[in-house]
Order: sequence, then structure tokens, then C-alpha cells
Amino acid sequence: MPPVADLLPLLGLRITAGPLQLRGITDDDLAGLVELAGQGIHAPEAMPFFFPWTDVPAEDLPRNFAQYHWRARAEFSVTAWAMNLGVWHEGTLVGVQGFETSNYLVTRTGETGSWLGQRFHGRGIGTAMRQAICAFVFDHLDAQEITSGAFLDNPSSLAVSKKVGYRANGVRRLKRREGELALNQMLVLRPEDLVRGEHELLVEGLDAFRDSIGL
Repeated sequence: MPPVADLLPLLGLRITAGPLQLRGITDDDLAGLVELAGQGIHAPEAMPFFFPWTDVPAEDLPRNFAQYHWRARAEFSVTAWAMNLGVWHEGTLVGVQGFETSNYLVTRTGETGSWLGQRFHGRGIGTAMRQAICAFVFDHLDAQEITSGAFLDNPSSLAVSKKVGYRANGVRRLKRREGELALNQMLVLRPEDLVRGEHELLVEGLDAFRDSIGL
């Protein structure tokens, strides 16, 4: 029986940048991430996510969370894929950093998204993990641009994007919670604008992952 990383190379991907490591999320990691999310990601009155996945009863969160990651794995293909990576800082699990795309071989672009346990906010970790994923996608996956977005009432996410080098790219009017209009700042990052982190990336499992997305 081949190792699971042979079946889905995303699970064998490791990106290390100094004290930070991003790696594919295995089933063994899901319980820790569910516990971290349950301890809080944002203030209850706030909603930083386009899809308000944290607005569910506490007893439903573990199943919903696991099903999302299982579904993303099952639907992974050259045509459309989500690279969801767990983030460890100094050996402690702190959150998730993602990059999602479709028709990547043609578009060479995709969108970053992330979350960080609330108790780890304000320590520069969010900026470092975004710098790491963007450098990886540009340097090792041949991307030409990266997009992101944040609601205008989420200044901390917008501040991270600015530090990393994203530029404003228009504003969308979106439904967020039921019946709620929210303004979403669209953002774009190009290789020449990336503000890199202080640590060089060390990457494991790259060749197998590139093969899995058709590169």
C-alpha cells in the first residue's frame, strides 16, 4: 500500500521559513485544528470570512470543519485545487494558510485565504505565513499574480495584505451574514511587489506536488 502522500502529494508538502512551517493537513491534524478554531478565531460580533463558517453551533463545528477538508481533498484535480496547509509556529499549531485556484495552468493565479487562532494574533505570525505562501507560489509554482480580499471592517487583515505588498483592486458589495451587506476590498499581488519575509524557504515534497497540479 503506497503512503498517503503518494496518493495525494499535497499531504507530503512542507514549507519551512525559520520558526514557521506550513504543511499538508492530515486526518491526525484535524482534531487539533478543530480544537484551535473552537477556542476562537475572531470576536463573536465580527465576521472576517466571506462564508461565515464559524457561525454554527459549537457541536456542529468539528463535523463541518472535517467535511470541508475531506471534500477539498476529494475534489483536488489539475483543473481546480485548494492547497490548505496547517501552520505551526515554533512547533505549535496556530492556524491554516490556503491558496485556491481553478484553470491554473492557463491563468497562473489564485486566491489566498487564512485563519489564525485568536490567542496568536498580533505577533506577526499572520504576516509571516502569508509571505511564505506567496513566495512559495511565485518561486516554485510559477504564478504570475495572487489575489485576496478582506472586508473593510477587518483592518488587521488589510494591514497584513499591505505589509506583504498587495495592491487595492476594487471593492465588491457582498452578502455576508443573513441579510447583511458588507463591502469587500479586493486585492492583487504581483511578484515584483511581494515584500518577502526574513527567512529563506525550505521546501520538501515539491516535485510530487508540481506533478499533481500538472506542472
